[in-house]
Amino acid sequence: MYPWFAMGHQTAFLHLCNKLAKRGHKISFFTPKRAQAKLEPFNLRPNLITFVPITVPHVDGLPLNAETTADVPYPLQPHIMTAMDLTKHDIETHLSNLKPDIVFYDFTHWMPSLTKSLGIKAIHYCTASSVMVGYTLTPSRYFQGENLTEKDLMEPPSGYPDSSIKLHAHEARVFAAKRKDVFGGNVLFYDRQYIAISEADALGYRTCREIEGPYLDYIEKEFKKPVIASGPVILEPPSTSLEEKWTSWLGSFKPNSVIYCCFGSECTLQPNQFQELLLGLELTGMPFLAALKPPFGFGSVEEALPEGFGERVQGRGIVHGGWVLQQLILEHPSVGCFITHCGSGSLSEALVNKCQLVLCPNVGDQILNARMMGNNLQVGVEVVKGEDGMFTKDSVCKAVSIVMDDENETSRKVRENHSKIRDMLLNKDLESSYIDNFCKKLQEIVEEKNTSTFGSN
Repeated sequence: MYPWFAMGHQTAFLHLCNKLAKRGHKISFFTPKRAQAKLEPFNLRPNLITFVPITVPHVDGLPLNAETTADVPYPLQPHIMTAMDLTKHDIETHLSNLKPDIVFYDFTHWMPSLTKSLGIKAIHYCTASSVMVGYTLTPSRYFQGENLTEKDLMEPPSGYPDSSIKLHAHEARVFAAKRKDVFGGNVLFYDRQYIAISEADALGYRTCREIEGPYLDYIEKEFKKPVIASGPVILEPPSTSLEEKWTSWLGSFKPNSVIYCCFGSECTLQPNQFQELLLGLELTGMPFLAALKPPFGFGSVEEALPEGFGERVQGRGIVHGGWVLQQLILEHPSVGCFITHCGSGSLSEALVNKCQLVLCPNVGDQILNARMMGNNLQVGVEVVKGEDGMFTKDSVCKAVSIVMDDENETSRKVRENHSKIRDMLLNKDLESSYIDNFCKKLQEIVEEKNTSTFGSN
């Protein structure tokens, strides 16, 4: 396993490792040295999953000892990718010594050519949804090249399974600009992603066909490669319990009455959006726990609070700038609503819990995830944004009020759809069958490798 140096990618790969190791597979997990310490508590089978620490070379423009995207502000992430590209020689040495059958990767577009030279199969394992890849990266879209306009991006590409999934003008503008971004090693972001996918031996997705089947089929048809779904990869129950301060505070409110708001470990809001979000929570009149990073330009969440906010929400609202065990918070009976940035990991955790979803995407795949959840699956309500891409306190409050109103027709539909998907995902037979099939497909890829090697001799 060699995932992109972002903790969301690292943990998603490790969750898959735990499922594969449960079936007896032996795994080497390449990761930066300090990231290893964060991952080790989540390694459920250390007898089969071995961390291989990777030294991350220093790159001009990066702080000393920066290893993952968590160590740098968003604009410096391309430098982390440059550093990761510079590990290619070390990875080749490790692979030559380990001689694995298969390598799982995502952002290292050079991996398929490297593994091919060593007689190893390469599987692109995507932590983003197939909805996103199908919309932005298939050959039908990619080969439009410089002719692709913002207007083009507002509509899905030819053959895309769902015409209701679209980008707004302000989003298409950002997506169009991203196509010109260099992302490590003088490689354009979309070139890197396209090469990484198109040169793989097979494509893996953390999803199930019951949810993303048409999109997986579309990608398979477009790239003419096997596409295998690992299933939902539901997390094992944590070995730790929720901190007493959270247990006590949440326990002081009625069931399904608390709003939990979290935008992940890497999302940093602009100060005005940070304040509008909090003012929207205040406006709901409901108790809330907001676990957010300080906005740009602030050293702590306390410094960035709206004037008088702390006094007005005292006793019913908490803004926390540190890490929380989200999996256990979402399970708490007092939590009735989850305002999420729509990262794939957060959505997978949310769908197996009962709290209602308010969708507030920020960048990239989060936007298309939100469209799928809100338009296609109809399991949540998206916060309305203006033409400038900004939400307001009123739009945040309105989205919450819709999903939390038992008498609202939209709310009833959302609850019904969410309940059906939750029951499906929590069916142990579903996940087990997906992992078994995933392993079977891996075995077929290995046997194909062995057969072709034998034939060439």
